[in-house]
Amino acid sequence: MIILEGSVGSFITIGRTSYHYFAGNNYLGMANRPEVIAAACEALKKYGTNVAASRRTTGTTDIHLQLEKQLAQFKGQDDAIVFASGYLGNKLLMDQLKNEITVVITDSMTHSSILEGIPPTIQEIANYKHGNMKQLESLLNDFKQQNILIATDGIFALTGDIAPLDEIYALAQKHQALVLVDDAHATGILGKHGRGTPEHFGLHNAPGLFQSETMSKAFGSYGGFVAGSHQLISPIREKSAFYGASTALPPALAAAGIASLQFLEKHPDLHSKLLAKASQLKAAIAALGYTTNEITTPIVPLFFEHATEAQQLSDFLKANQIIAPVVNYPVKADQAILRLALSIDHSEEQLDYLLSTLKKWKEHHGRN
Repeated sequence: MIILEGSVGSFITIGRTSYHYFAGNNYLGMANRPEVIAAACEALKKYGTNVAASRRTTGTTDIHLQLEKQLAQFKGQDDAIVFASGYLGNKLLMDQLKNEITVVITDSMTHSSILEGIPPTIQEIANYKHGNMKQLESLLNDFKQQNILIATDGIFALTGDIAPLDEIYALAQKHQALVLVDDAHATGILGKHGRGTPEHFGLHNAPGLFQSETMSKAFGSYGGFVAGSHQLISPIREKSAFYGASTALPPALAAAGIASLQFLEKHPDLHSKLLAKASQLKAAIAALGYTTNEITTPIVPLFFEHATEAQQLSDFLKANQIIAPVVNYPVKADQAILRLALSIDHSEEQLDYLLSTLKKWKEHHGRN
């Protein structure tokens, strides 16, 4: 376990030593923006650390409502709700949809929050091999007399690859199924306006397609949110125990989210600059002889047949003041993965140093 001794940016401090940080999910650097920190501090002074109440009782502040309004505007939707943790979003949505579905089909590498969010009333749960559309269609045919929800990540946390949502949605339409996409790693990153995987595939506002999202990655704050039509959001706000009975998001975090959205509105090309940087880094890593994938997202995986080899590289990088962990959660992958997470704040000098260090290890130790 790494014990941090300061803020998380492109550098971190461990044991009073500065390390280049290629982990975490602070993709757009929002957790360190002075504007975001200042907004959180002002809200902390005004509201205190916690409202200590649920949204339906006395836990809703004006700042919660402002954040929800700005999220709805950012997403191009009627309304939005925020809640204490993005991990709860899939549970909240599936609870709202449970009377419309009897079967849930998931990608085999889908996030654990989807699996744990499936209501106990669901009769059947099945999964298809990661990204395998033929197997998905076979399962849809197997359950053709049922009401089906297909659930997937947008960007997968381990590998950084993007779900083929266009194909998934086409199959869903063919079989009258619904689709839920966990866009925790895609919100703020994919799509012309950063609205996530549906926008990336031209499916923004497509009927029967639902998103669960988080403030804790590209937006640099904390808390989950769901945006959608009034018909979707109003019943959740009025009836959902997951939303209504849990303690409200601390106002300082809501303020940080608002400031982040305002910053991104003024810098709409930030995510496209990040993806361009990620594309260049991935090409350079592949040129060194490492095995990665061809998908451009801020998550750059290095694949190894053996976990010991991946760990040796991670240890070598750390010895050279670079943090890049071997990751095997939230699901188990077939290969060992050393995951590099890129931030817009990584300098060209940092990327050059990373590449030179990877080259040095490859020349002396690598058999990837």
